[in-house]
Amino acid sequence: MISTYIFTTQGIQVPANLSWLKHLRKRWGRSILIQALRMLRFHGTSFSTLLENIFEVTEQYQAKFTFPIVASVALKHPELTHEILRYGHEIAVHGYKHVKYTYLTEHQQDNDIKMALASFKKMGIPVYGFRAPYNTYTEYTPKLLEKYGFLWDGGIGFNPKYKECTCPFTIPVNDHTSSFTCIHLSEWSDDRMIEKYGFQSHQIAEALKRDIKRANERHGIVMFDLHPIRIGQPQYIDGLRQALIYGTELNGWFPTVTKAVKHWRKHGNWKHGAAFCCLITGDIDNFAFLDYLQRLL
Repeated sequence: MISTYIFTTQGIQVPANLSWLKHLRKRWGRSILIQALRMLRFHGTSFSTLLENIFEVTEQYQAKFTFPIVASVALKHPELTHEILRYGHEIAVHGYKHVKYTYLTEHQQDNDIKMALASFKKMGIPVYGFRAPYNTYTEYTPKLLEKYGFLWDGGIGFNPKYKECTCPFTIPVNDHTSSFTCIHLSEWSDDRMIEKYGFQSHQIAEALKRDIKRANERHGIVMFDLHPIRIGQPQYIDGLRQALIYGTELNGWFPTVTKAVKHWRKHGNWKHGAAFCCLITGDIDNFAFLDYLQRLL
């Protein structure tokens, strides 16, 4: 149990005993250690600043974000969580703990979702959507999404078999179609672009614009997962800005996921006669470096 902390020169709270670095490498391997150090660097920019960067850009182009948030993390940072709502963006469920659902039994998944919903209810935050941590699902997960009355899911559509789905869709659940709506999730996530391929902001913009162009050509929908911890960084935020400029020029609609799904279900098209719909989402599993570190130690 960590009990003593220090602050780095960037104001990041870390354990005073630096043996956590050795522990991470021994327990999880070198790749996780490298990832932890990368996250430490990202947290050199405060999360409030990251959100401010995103809010400034989205407000300029009348776009809204949807943030699937880990509930246990939201409980520890109520001010930042409520700040998202104050700017008119949406919050969705990203589990109670950030753990792969493929590691959990049906009962454990049920309990995780139940605790997450109870947490957001305690905070007075309405939630309508779900995305499993790491986009991992089992045969039990869709049944639980129906049990708890979710309107939409934002992770099932990451499966490559749904890549050609350019409109919202449902999936089979037992002997019927799902009561919740799914949307294809683009493979071009910020972690893939930044950490795997080392993209700069202009390359991020080009990748997002390609998917936006495809959605426009098919009068369809595209959903991105752009984690605030990365896309909100000063060196990457222009990638989002350029994508929004491009999408706006094409007469795209950039609502929260819930607004898009409700409108589609009722009308079968996009609001204001938009050429396409673009859903910008961003998972939040840590507001501070310690949130990230504590789930590993």
